[in-house]
Amino acid sequence: MTKLIMLHSFRGGTGKTNISANVGALLAANGLRVGVIDTDIQSPGLHVLFGLDEKSIDKTMNNYLWGENEIEEAAIDVTDSLGDKAEGKLFLIPSSIKASDIARILRDGYKVALLDSGYQRLQNILNLDALIVDTHPGLNDEILLSMALSDTLGIILRPDQQDYQGTNISMKLAQNLEVSNVVMIVNKSPRLFNKDMVKSKVEEAFNNEVAAVAPHSDEMMALSSAKLFVVEYPHDPLTGILKKIAVRLMT
Repeated sequence: MTKLIMLHSFRGGTGKTNISANVGALLAANGLRVGVIDTDIQSPGLHVLFGLDEKSIDKTMNNYLWGENEIEEAAIDVTDSLGDKAEGKLFLIPSSIKASDIARILRDGYKVALLDSGYQRLQNILNLDALIVDTHPGLNDEILLSMALSDTLGIILRPDQQDYQGTNISMKLAQNLEVSNVVMIVNKSPRLFNKDMVKSKVEEAFNNEVAAVAPHSDEMMALSSAKLFVVEYPHDPLTGILKKIAVRLMT
C-alpha cells in the first residue's frame, strides 16, 4: 500500500522542496519505489534538484490538469541521480516551468478534484511504496485536499515568529480536517540555537511531535539546489537527520 506523504509550509523559504527531494532520494536508495510530485504549480522548482530544465521536460502536471495526458505520462525516472547503488526507483512528476503555462494556470485555474484521481493513478500504475507531494506555500483548495487525503502530513517551519504564526493556522486546519498523522520538521535552525530547546519549544507551542530539528547548512546553501544533498554529502550530519525524517514520514 502506498504511503501518501504531503510536505507543507505556510511560508516560503523553509527548505520544503529540498527536504521533499532528499527524503525521496533516501527512500529510493534504500529499495523503495518512490514518486515525488511538484504541485507548486505557480512556482515550480523540484525539477532543478534533479538537473532538469525546460528542454528536458516534455509532459507535466499542467498537461494532466488540462486533460492533455494521463498523469503517469508526466513521470520521469530520475533514479540515475542517486548514483549506482540505488536499490529502488525514483520518479519525478514536474510542473511546467514555461511562463505561458504558469500564466494559464493562474488565469484559468484547474479542477482540484483531479489531484485525487491523479495521486491514485500514480500509486497504482507506478506501483509506488511512497508518493511525496511537494506543495505550494500557504493555503489553497489544492493544499486542503492534499491534507485531507494524506497518510502523513509533514509541516516544515523555521524557528521564526512569522513561521510560528503561519504554522498555527496550518495546524488548526489539519485538526479540522482530522489528519491523523501530523509531523513537524524544524529546518534551517541557527547553529547557535540548542536543538533540544528548539524541539521542546515547538512541541509545547503546537502540542505536536517534532520529528527533527535540522540546522542551517552552508553546504546545502552552496549547492544552490543544483544537486541532491544526500548524494553529495552522504556522511554529513544533516544527511543523518534527513534519514531520520524519512523513516518517521513512512511510519
